[in-house]
Amino acid sequence: MRRAVLVLSLALAASNPTPFTSPILPLTSDNDTPCVAAGTGPGPSRDLYCIDLDPIPALEGVTATFELNRVPSPFGVNVTRDGRQVYAPVLRVTGLPEPAAFSKGARVWVAWMATQQLSLTRKLGVVGNGRFALPTIDWPKFLILITAESGGAVAEPDGKVALRGFSPSSRMQPPDLSEFLYGSAPVSDPAAPGPVAAGADHALHAIAPPPGAATRWIHPPIPAGLAMMPAEMRLPFPKASPFLPLTARAPPVPDVKPREVVHLKDGDTLVLTAGPVRQTVRGHAFIGYGYNGQVPGPLIWASQRSTLHVRYRNRIEWPSTVHWHGVRLDNRFDGAEGLTQDAVPPGGDFDYTVRLPDAGLFWYHPHRRDDILRDLGLYGNLLVTPSHQELGPANREEVLMLDDLELADQGLVPYGAERPTNALMGRFGNVLLVNGRGSWSLDVSRGEVVRFLLTNVANARTFNVSFGGARIKLLGSDLSNFEREEWLESVVVAPAERYLVDVRFAAPGRVAIENRVLAIDHIFGRFFPQVDTLGIVRVQDRPARPDYGAAFGTTREHPGVIAGIDPVRKDFERPPDRSLVVRMEARGLPFVVERFLRIDSIYFHPVEWSGTMPMMNWNSTSSEVQWILEEPGSGRRNMDIRWEFKLGSLVKIRIANLRHTLHAMQHPIHFHGQRFLVLEQNGVRNTNLAWKDTFLLPAGGSADILLEVVNPGTWMAHCHISEHLESGMMLSFTAR
Repeated sequence: MRRAVLVLSLALAASNPTPFTSPILPLTSDNDTPCVAAGTGPGPSRDLYCIDLDPIPALEGVTATFELNRVPSPFGVNVTRDGRQVYAPVLRVTGLPEPAAFSKGARVWVAWMATQQLSLTRKLGVVGNGRFALPTIDWPKFLILITAESGGAVAEPDGKVALRGFSPSSRMQPPDLSEFLYGSAPVSDPAAPGPVAAGADHALHAIAPPPGAATRWIHPPIPAGLAMMPAEMRLPFPKASPFLPLTARAPPVPDVKPREVVHLKDGDTLVLTAGPVRQTVRGHAFIGYGYNGQVPGPLIWASQRSTLHVRYRNRIEWPSTVHWHGVRLDNRFDGAEGLTQDAVPPGGDFDYTVRLPDAGLFWYHPHRRDDILRDLGLYGNLLVTPSHQELGPANREEVLMLDDLELADQGLVPYGAERPTNALMGRFGNVLLVNGRGSWSLDVSRGEVVRFLLTNVANARTFNVSFGGARIKLLGSDLSNFEREEWLESVVVAPAERYLVDVRFAAPGRVAIENRVLAIDHIFGRFFPQVDTLGIVRVQDRPARPDYGAAFGTTREHPGVIAGIDPVRKDFERPPDRSLVVRMEARGLPFVVERFLRIDSIYFHPVEWSGTMPMMNWNSTSSEVQWILEEPGSGRRNMDIRWEFKLGSLVKIRIANLRHTLHAMQHPIHFHGQRFLVLEQNGVRNTNLAWKDTFLLPAGGSADILLEVVNPGTWMAHCHISEHLESGMMLSFTAR
């Protein structure tokens, strides 16, 4: 290994300049998949998913690429239980000579992974000229070496290095001295927020905010163990007035109530009232909002093909609507303010007719200033049971709504009244919630099979949920089951997505339901683990009755789902009908924020799992940041895009999340009123499909979806990070 280390260190010193000299790397192409041309339309970023391997000078003319390909997955990203990104690498090499001609005594070429410090290596296999599919990898940062070895059985590299390269994540390094000095640059007085700039606020939400009780801004909490630059801590307040709901009211605000289950039959009516509630989370009392005094709102249980009537009564300070997320209902009841209805004013009522053509797990929430109203508690589930059940047995069902809340030592961090704060990344909370509570628990018997129905209602956070060592079996998502059940390490749930899983608790004891991720320390360019306990399952040492262990151990196909998809499979291979790219524009950001974002743009991870840029994110509003859906051919963007589709058609749409922007990140993309299949991501075909209404598009990634257009009307599509939606990231399409 000593010879390999020496050759590598000399070669890297000669060929790799400091990466921070160019804040945004130029892209060779955004049309690669990732190293080979994809054909029609935009594709994944070559810069993030393709490693060019450099030959030593003696091998001039040798070319090699190391592709970081997607592993087929039911989720937008494929990660381990600990949150490590998993790739299926492919090595492509041309021009390599015979090993013996390069190094005396060598007989084979071998590919290796190594840590940046070369303290650990992993053999990937014997390679040569051509294409080689290699074992999956999950290291956060790594080097790739191709060495000439005496045989394929070697356990660690000992021969001469011919080719080398480093993972895109390895570009993420601590700033040099000049960047640290920028971190001490003066900023304006934090007590003087300055004038409110002309915003990018879109016309759909141009309604004056209500009065609030917050008299001053407070800084967001800083995650434990993170270092902040001095200039970050002295950033000015966001260009918006701070808002929290009024604490002094007549009549007094009632305490929040736990969620009730409401069973509705065809034709039944439910009165749904949005009003203030008094909540306490982790010792902090605050005024939030609830439906019928509950957080979450009532769990509505109904049957497929029934029709419900909901009288919405708005008793909060804000104009609002109710959006029935994922339900293919009549267009005029979709709740998209400014598109399908006007916002219901404070004190006003609106009658919704909600027809339920599909079985599945749905949810409801406001569609105006969702960044405030949903975050303060306005959300609830709608469970629609199918006429025919393809799933195996379970001892019980638990409906869990996953959320987070931003609480500082002084209490709830205020929201922006005129416009959203946290426009860069979306508002990440530091306290994780299940069903509105900071602590959730369940008692089960040994061997019990629990069916968990998971909904992510957080503004921005993508969860990676695991259940200790218990086995997880994936069943379904959004609007249907998957074609086949499959075993998982963890469940990745992006904002607004829903997943259905069975978990069997085989051994007695205490099982933690956890969110395990790798967060990014942007200042020091490192990954670090974050583990949060969402809840506790106490497994009693008494056998489950009945025992469904045998049925749980079997994975089955879902013939109804397969039969429903079969008629559209002929459309999987055709070119996209439409395309979109996702990017961001920023203007007027503080100098320090823009400078550090440019340094940070050297690398973007597929998913930003945690809010580790709290001050810069909090400081940004929709006045400075605009998130954009853009049609490449026409240049139209956001609500200037008005697609028209023929009713009954299938529309193939390719969406690419451009990395060459100031702060690229993942986006959960939601289409109202229809359903779709996620055919492929980063050019890799998904092998197990379910009907979806929301999917996760990682940074620098691309996806092809097949939209089934069967529900007439004018609908919205948008990013479901609340602050990105409120910063303009939406379009409309008409089905007729």
